[in-house]
Amino acid sequence: MRLVIFSFSLFLSNTILGQDTLRALFIGNSYMGVNNLPSMVSDLSSSLGDVLLFDSNTPGGQTFQNHAANPINYQKMAEQHWDYIILQGQSQEPSFPYGQVNTQTLPYAVQLADSAKAIQPCSQVNYFMTWGRQNGDPQWDSINTFDKMNGRLRDAYLRIADSANAAVSPVAVAWKYVRDNYPVINLYQQDGSHPSLTGSYLAACVFYSALYHKPSTGSAYNPGIDHADALLIQQIASTIVLDSLPTWMLVHPNSTLQASASYSSIPGASLLSFSASANQDATFTWYFPDMTIETGAIIGFEYNLSTYQVMLIAEGLCDTDTLLIDVNVAGAGLNNISDLQWKMTGPYSIEIEGNKIIAADAFDVLGRKYPLEIENNGVSSLLSFSNNTSFIKIETTNGTTIIRVPFFLN
Repeated sequence: MRLVIFSFSLFLSNTILGQDTLRALFIGNSYMGVNNLPSMVSDLSSSLGDVLLFDSNTPGGQTFQNHAANPINYQKMAEQHWDYIILQGQSQEPSFPYGQVNTQTLPYAVQLADSAKAIQPCSQVNYFMTWGRQNGDPQWDSINTFDKMNGRLRDAYLRIADSANAAVSPVAVAWKYVRDNYPVINLYQQDGSHPSLTGSYLAACVFYSALYHKPSTGSAYNPGIDHADALLIQQIASTIVLDSLPTWMLVHPNSTLQASASYSSIPGASLLSFSASANQDATFTWYFPDMTIETGAIIGFEYNLSTYQVMLIAEGLCDTDTLLIDVNVAGAGLNNISDLQWKMTGPYSIEIEGNKIIAADAFDVLGRKYPLEIENNGVSSLLSFSNNTSFIKIETTNGTTIIRVPFFLN
């Protein structure tokens, strides 16, 4: 649940604090299997006071097409609720020519994501953005250096994630930063492809920040690498992820539902119209200080206080979002007419005596404005309104005031 303080049409999301327990399914190949990356992410999480429950399927050399054809992956997707389903293709395939990626990689990567969401509607799909080989791939000029290959992998995984409405864990970006700025840190095994223990630790730190939206800095967990390198890697991974959450399309599982709210008022009246919206299907419940509870995306409320606070709880399929709305409806700007004379002349008409009406507006119980018919005869004015009118705002030559339409007329 996300708690937001809402005031003057602005809101700030809170920092998610305390222990988080997440469940993640890792589907990949040897880049995940070497050094048991899922277990490393779990151990790192535990050292920082969080819990990661995980399962994995990481047979070597698997492409996205292989994963899509493997029934074990779908069985594991269905075994329990997963906060994240993490997908990784074969280390070279996303870096190949665009046409090849478009026909041999992208469709299957999206198919896997769609299947994951169909099986687990409340899970997020997260792609493991892998790194370029130590000296690139000589089979094609566009990937024959680390930088070329790593850049193509980065761009391809972002494109895949965008196509699948998913996120990425940007291991490749952190990998490049370490190589560019700390070349003495060896991230590779002797084959120049698979990760060393240090390389897997870098990936684990990236995943921790990507899944929990927290820095890995301060973790005492070290799988057996140089202590100074471990501290540096924690800082690099945290910065790469947390400074660019929108770029990686990362959303914390407790913040998938994003609601917003607003209100409008008639100056000088106690009637307010509240409206809510969200980025996904949701139900809205409003809690008012007089213990009134209302439901709906648009509701009307009348309360004789100029300032108070309203709580809105939005509930979606997988998440809730809570907003606190500071209401301020002081009647500044009204020159109320204390001696206004008026009377009902019919079920839906009011006669105003002794004041020439310049303008008038009618409002329903939700604060929505409606057209109002006005007839001036020099001595009095006749206002005709509809049966859903709750308030009438009148501007005359002597000032402006509010008339509350008698309840029995509504």
